[in-house]
Amino acid sequence: MTDTESTPKPAGWPKLLIDFGPLVVFFASFKLGDIWLATATFMAASVAAMIASKILFKTISPLLKITFVIVMVMGGLTLYLQDETFVKMKLTIINSLFAAVLLFGLLRGKLYIKMVMELAFEMDDAAWRILTRNYVIFLIVMAVVNEVIWRTQTTDFWVNFKTFGYTIATIAFMATQMPMLMKYMPDDDKKS
Repeated sequence: MTDTESTPKPAGWPKLLIDFGPLVVFFASFKLGDIWLATATFMAASVAAMIASKILFKTISPLLKITFVIVMVMGGLTLYLQDETFVKMKLTIINSLFAAVLLFGLLRGKLYIKMVMELAFEMDDAAWRILTRNYVIFLIVMAVVNEVIWRTQTTDFWVNFKTFGYTIATIAFMATQMPMLMKYMPDDDKKS
């Protein structure tokens, strides 16, 4: 048995729970308490997600690690300074950082998004470049949208946007990419 066969692939509801569980905890904690409780429980849920990923999948994805560090730093600053600005900026920082990394890779001829998603999609590099470019644009737009919302709207509105609006926008973005992905996918993959 190889290492690849012995390490479970992150998939299904456990993966969704690891990815979205902390967000659900954040939303519920905010509705039951306030932004301070929500921030603290979000941080705790992020720790639990890291542990669950390590136990269930024997690995922690780079994306989860980076997000974890930003959550801990921005959440810690929010609680220590009693300033909700930091937790609200977290989404902007994460989106901007990922956009910068993807753009940097694209300019250097490295397709980082391919490294993350190639198990799900088999496409040629031209398609990966298009998807990377589109994803960079999406991340930048969402960073700007987050900045506008947290600076002009109530905390309650921002929490609803972070929980539902951002998730819906991400799903809609991926849905708009499916025709392109299907176009560049090998014929054998389209049939399965």
